[in-house]
Amino acid sequence: MSCLSRMLMPKETAMKTFEVFGVKIEKNPPQSKLNQLGVATWSKWEGGPTKIPWSFKEEETMYLLEGKVKVTVEGSVGSFEIGAGDLVVFPKGMNITWEVIEAVKKHYSLKK
Repeated sequence: MSCLSRMLMPKETAMKTFEVFGVKIEKNPPQSKLNQLGVATWSKWEGGPTKIPWSFKEEETMYLLEGKVKVTVEGSVGSFEIGAGDLVVFPKGMNITWEVIEAVKKHYSLKK
């Protein structure tokens, strides 16, 4: 491995957690974090390809086990995708269109 390759490696993993339109996304969080959050005990939801307008009445944290979703935030000019292995936090009051591209299985938790 060249010296340059070794220097670039940390940057490849640096963008593991980021925010898009106020939505926090963490790619492939460690199992220890999922255990700490109690993800396995959260409610489950699954669904096939569909397009649903959705409004978050509470802050919702979700962990996608399978699938892929295109999310369009109301009033924005773009969209983003989330998928298997993503830990995602949608803020209370956000209005989106949830478009399931590949069948989804997820755990979710609502913050009261």
